[in-house]
Amino acid sequence: MASENIPLSYKGHPLRRKDNLIYYGTMAEKYIVMLRILSTKKVDGLEMADKVDVQLQLTDPDLKSRDRVVKKSEKDSLYAAMDVASVWLERALSSK
Repeated sequence: MASENIPLSYKGHPLRRKDNLIYYGTMAEKYIVMLRILSTKKVDGLEMADKVDVQLQLTDPDLKSRDRVVKKSEKDSLYAAMDVASVWLERALSSK
């Protein structure tokens, strides 16, 4: 049985999901990635994301939401989106 205290993570950074939004990273860092699932399709009876919006954002609460966006892209699968998100987040956090 999985413990509720261990958050889901990918390549060392936490993942949080709320409806069709997935936040990758932590608000304690300077950057976070927001993934928004724009559309899904059925594959063998399962809903699969087939269009995902990816945004690298600053976590500064004093900025307006549109001013927080550093980079953005749209991908054709959640796997491709997570791949780009992990590279963007690693590069952004390492350039402190």
